[in-house]
Amino acid sequence: MMDEDNATASSAQYILAVDVGTSTLRGHIYDKNGVNRGTSSKKIDILHPKTGWAEMDPEVLFLQVKQVMQESIRAANITVQQVKCMGLATQRATFMTWDRETGQPFHNLITWQDLRASHYVREWNRSYTLKALNSGSKFLHVFTRKNRFLAASVLKFMSKQVTMRLLWALDNIPELRKRAFEDQVMFGCIDTWLLYCLTGKKVHVTDYSNASCTGLYDPFQVEWSKIVCNMVNIPMSILPEVKDTSGLFGQVHPDILGQSIPITASVADQQGAMFGQCCFEVGDIKCTMGTGTFIDLNTGNKPHASVAGLYPIIGWKIKDELTYLAEGLAADTGITLDWAKSLGFFDDVTETANIANSVEDSAGVCFVPAFSGLQAPINDDRAATSIIGLTPNATKAHIVRAMLESLAFRFKVLYETVLVETKIPLSYVRADGGVCSNDFIMQLMSSLVNTSIDRSKQPDMTSLGAAFLAGLAAGVWENKEQLLHLRKSSRVFEPQSVWSQYKDIYRQWERAVTRSLQWYREADS
Repeated sequence: MMDEDNATASSAQYILAVDVGTSTLRGHIYDKNGVNRGTSSKKIDILHPKTGWAEMDPEVLFLQVKQVMQESIRAANITVQQVKCMGLATQRATFMTWDRETGQPFHNLITWQDLRASHYVREWNRSYTLKALNSGSKFLHVFTRKNRFLAASVLKFMSKQVTMRLLWALDNIPELRKRAFEDQVMFGCIDTWLLYCLTGKKVHVTDYSNASCTGLYDPFQVEWSKIVCNMVNIPMSILPEVKDTSGLFGQVHPDILGQSIPITASVADQQGAMFGQCCFEVGDIKCTMGTGTFIDLNTGNKPHASVAGLYPIIGWKIKDELTYLAEGLAADTGITLDWAKSLGFFDDVTETANIANSVEDSAGVCFVPAFSGLQAPINDDRAATSIIGLTPNATKAHIVRAMLESLAFRFKVLYETVLVETKIPLSYVRADGGVCSNDFIMQLMSSLVNTSIDRSKQPDMTSLGAAFLAGLAAGVWENKEQLLHLRKSSRVFEPQSVWSQYKDIYRQWERAVTRSLQWYREADS
């Protein structure tokens, strides 16, 4: 006769997924059909102790994570005993360090938006050391044709990567460098810190998807980069163990929920959304439009070495399956709309599609979204946001339409970069994220790249992806094929013949982009 504990375990089929974003933390309960049964959310407070600094309190974050875990279970009207496993999805490249002996943080979580190390980035990018690495790698690529050397030949540090911000911390927190050389420092991004806390300080781990986005990991060699760490003097003893994205990371400590739950997935946010969209085959592509626009292409078991600014990252590792993605980013999608709303261009972002459709065109107005510079394939961090072509006849509606068009234009640039550089035949685009609810943008994107765009019905694809990965490891689903039937579509946008109308508008926008480049002096950037 089956005992009570085993009976409970066998009947537990719900999955708890926690998604830590840049501004919002969410907890979801999913059933075996991928249906969201209960949700809890908290606002994440970003601290700005100095101009350009962006931090999160690690203790407050962990407290909020515990709260959304508890509240989402209550919202689903289930018991902890009915939760079979947990998956974690997190924003990328937000990191901290803490003492291996005491568990005490040396500083707050330093977010990916933080600019304190911008001068480090500039100095290292024009250093003889990096130039020598680039030149040597270019030479090696000519003779070996190995992609890892091609990637290294165009290597450049960026503020959004961990590397330079971690170097700043090691240089400016005396106790941190001292303890690091005593092998008593633990480094980790949000995923590593939360896994450490959730398991009662038992594990110091990350997964392949998160590791590959730090700038400290070599996706070609599939290991922490000895070259980068040695070059910038970062001790490798602080780095966490890298584990499969879908697999056992540890048990949630019983004090948190009253009972332990296995943590069977940890994934970076964009890779989680990619998995939630069921982009399992080479050529599958998804576009997430939230704070930024992220285009991710499945490149299979080979990383893509880019010279245009696409990032070769690891999507997930599941046992023997290692899947790579090529990722392009336009950073200022949601930020553009938030800025426009704050200036009174509209009261609610949901109004913008109707506002844009209320006029025939943008009346010659061009908007360039570059609050964070312009990323791939332009790659100019000194570009400036600009509005060009204003006339006395231009109205708010014309400016709003120009803004929405600019977001679609940036998608077109990224999509065509992926298409040309990877030379991989692309399937239809699967779309998610808050900005994707805008029909005007979705339809224009589809028409500009002449491909179908399938907008997901599920609103939180990152959480769903974490749940899928966790459920696979825990036996809720047997294989990825079963997941294909759980991903739902809300609408498929088919391309319309608008290029004759938009050809001149798009060329004019390209001219506006050129005018926006290299606007800020190096000292200002």
